[in-house]
Amino acid sequence: MAGVLVSGTDTGAGKTILCAALAAWWLARRRTPVAILKPVQCGPGDREYYRSVFGDALSVLNPIYFEAPLAPPLAAAREGRTVDIGVLWESYCEAAASHALLIVEGVGGLGCPLGWDYTVADLARDWRLPVLLAAPVRLGVVAQLVAHTGFARAQNLDLRALVLSEVEPVGAEQRGEWADIQLIENLCYLPVLGVLPHLEPATDRTALAAAGSGLWLEAAGALLTAARG
Repeated sequence: MAGVLVSGTDTGAGKTILCAALAAWWLARRRTPVAILKPVQCGPGDREYYRSVFGDALSVLNPIYFEAPLAPPLAAAREGRTVDIGVLWESYCEAAASHALLIVEGVGGLGCPLGWDYTVADLARDWRLPVLLAAPVRLGVVAQLVAHTGFARAQNLDLRALVLSEVEPVGAEQRGEWADIQLIENLCYLPVLGVLPHLEPATDRTALAAAGSGLWLEAAGALLTAARG
């Protein structure tokens, strides 16, 4: 089983599209079982999107769901509940045992709280998951990436690489001015796997697979390159 945590610089940074592109690419290349695990979801969104795109082609797992679109501990408190990390771990282990690839989509950024004293970064470290970090192509993204990669290193995470995402249509000139890849790699000491194009609609599996294929996955090490064969 290959496993990876996809996180982002913030909510709306392109995590979901990156997860979908990786899953679509894997299905097109390997045709072996793949699952997307959204450990905690607050409000409708990601799991519904994955199910609309992939149907029965892959497993979409969401062990804990809260109605309010808030940080997990706050959403849980509204319902008189807590986030049981043990339940998340059990779901992860069951999925890992039966799938060739398990993509774990984080909540918000690495510092997003899953509990009152537990973050997405803690989960990535405790589960020993390599991390891909998604970031939107917009003004200010370089500073966001420098801050997030520094935080990841301080938390002793296995941060493998960065992926830029055009969450909104962006011209080539703006892309170069806002998210210069050489500058980002120099400052973050990590490879940028590429830029996911803005997809409209974002439900086209063929376009998602093409976007995933366009990423420089070899730079992430042995994490996903087994599917290249």
